[in-house]
Amino acid sequence: MLINELIEIIEYFIVMLITAFAFAYFFGWLERKFVGKFQRRHGPTYLGKFGLLQNLADFFKLLTKEQVWPKKADKLLFLVSVFLIAGFTLYLVMLLPIYNFYIINSSIILLLIFIILSFLPILIALNGYSSSNKFAMISAQRSILLLISFEIPLFLVLIAIGYYVHSYSIVSIVNAQSNLWFLFIMPIGFFVFLMALLAEMERTPFDLREADSELIAGWLTDTGAPYYMLALFVDYIRSFFGAAIISLLFLGGWYGPFGNSFIWLFIKTIFVALFIMFIRAIAIRMRIDRILYFGWIVLLALSIINLYLVYLGY
Repeated sequence: MLINELIEIIEYFIVMLITAFAFAYFFGWLERKFVGKFQRRHGPTYLGKFGLLQNLADFFKLLTKEQVWPKKADKLLFLVSVFLIAGFTLYLVMLLPIYNFYIINSSIILLLIFIILSFLPILIALNGYSSSNKFAMISAQRSILLLISFEIPLFLVLIAIGYYVHSYSIVSIVNAQSNLWFLFIMPIGFFVFLMALLAEMERTPFDLREADSELIAGWLTDTGAPYYMLALFVDYIRSFFGAAIISLLFLGGWYGPFGNSFIWLFIKTIFVALFIMFIRAIAIRMRIDRILYFGWIVLLALSIINLYLVYLGY
């Protein structure tokens, strides 16, 4: 019995890993094409049909370059932090259910995901401080500010969802949307969750931690090419996780107009990813003071209102 469970866990790990890698590759290519069209550029064109092999070429180019380290950096912490970020991110992906295919179906799984999300900006901040680079240090400070201001509204939205379903199991939350998506039940909560998750993923307009016009590359300023490639890959994996968790919590997951299937979850995840790209293409980066006002005043107030409306409606 234990061997069968172990085999199922390994199978799920392999399936989710392949899915995450494939999505990260496709997301990277599609975002470059999508944003290029908005900015009147071609985007990747030459390598492969429609430039599909460009990301693969960039991967090998970065992998074969020299890995350099900042002279005054805490090398152990500097090295370990990004691998921990990658490990935590992949673990988040492993916690996501796909229809009736999942590793854990605990009643507190959503809270576990929130706890892991809370660690990611801390690890990014440690990486910035350990590099002994002033630009990376500023990026680390911004990381902590974003962590504090956006995760409280995010947590209140998760509390509202758990209160409505009487469970923090993602499978139970998806099953509760078999007739009506939570997007329509708590639209305010959806808006707050989307904005807070964009900040967690360092996506526009909340990409102050890696504001290239001010901080060069933020906490990645002093990284070598292979190290940068890993961090970039992790960013795309985080985008996959963000699109998938929004689809599961607010868009009905694997429930669709013609039955329930993992295909619906895949379609919704792609749609949310396109919407995230659209925001990047049309939005401008917000100032730090406006971001903090938006998090502490606007989103916090809206998350409390959402929680109160769910309480009254229930």
